[in-house]
Amino acid sequence: MDTHVLLWWLGGQPLSKQAVEILGDAGADTLVSVASIWEMSIKQAQGRLEVPPELGEAITSDGFDVLPIQWAHARRVSQLPDHHGDPFDRMLVAQALVEDCTIISRDQRVLQYDVPSVQA
Repeated sequence: MDTHVLLWWLGGQPLSKQAVEILGDAGADTLVSVASIWEMSIKQAQGRLEVPPELGEAITSDGFDVLPIQWAHARRVSQLPDHHGDPFDRMLVAQALVEDCTIISRDQRVLQYDVPSVQA
């Protein structure tokens, strides 16, 4: 899921019916990228974002798994078209492609990539 989707989910913000069904499905393999945690940490340090204090616990208690960044993910970023300039979003797209996952996002630039997606 895109970083904003994680924050909205944890904050109880409205998401699409399909996104809620996927994120609430205890049997689904739902992944949170280390790139999202990294992005939130940077924005928090800059004073641009308030991150839930027990983020790690919240992620695991909701049944989400953390996806580390691997060599194949980093290499795949270089093969992406330039739809999006944000390095964190580009990494999320690359990870979804390498791991054959669906990405949940509202970012229209993310959704331009040829990756399975669900509108958040």
